[in-house]
Amino acid sequence: MKKSIFISLFLIGITTCFAQTDDKAAVKQVVETFFEGFHKQDSVLMKSVLADDVVLQTTGRNKEGKTLFRDEKIEKLITSITSIPDSVAFQEKLTSWSIQVDRTLANAWVGYEFWLNGKFSHCGINSFQMVNFDGDWKIIYLIDTRGRAGCLEE
Repeated sequence: MKKSIFISLFLIGITTCFAQTDDKAAVKQVVETFFEGFHKQDSVLMKSVLADDVVLQTTGRNKEGKTLFRDEKIEKLITSITSIPDSVAFQEKLTSWSIQVDRTLANAWVGYEFWLNGKFSHCGINSFQMVNFDGDWKIIYLIDTRGRAGCLEE
């Protein structure tokens, strides 16, 4: 009896572990799809991983060191990305990942460096909050930090 209970608990644990690994891979794929659309300037691809009414915010410090915090409209971000002329090269390099999942909620904490025309611009963290809508992970909230200090290893 004890042996069958142990085996049942073990199998439940393994199943849960694999399910969470699958969810983490799916969450990472959502972020990668968002940035694929970002770099291709493809609004349809970017929107394919967004929920309705996404909250978009940014924070950082100004030249005086005072904290800045502002809300942005997701449509404004998409329009600004899709309207960048072909003569401007931009890339957001994703540098680190930390993904947590609990049932229908996920967070992806993603480090990045932003490069403009081959020159370093700034770095920070993108924090994506996602909800699993009946098997489909969607971004509901995105906040990022931006700065130059401590970005590139020298």
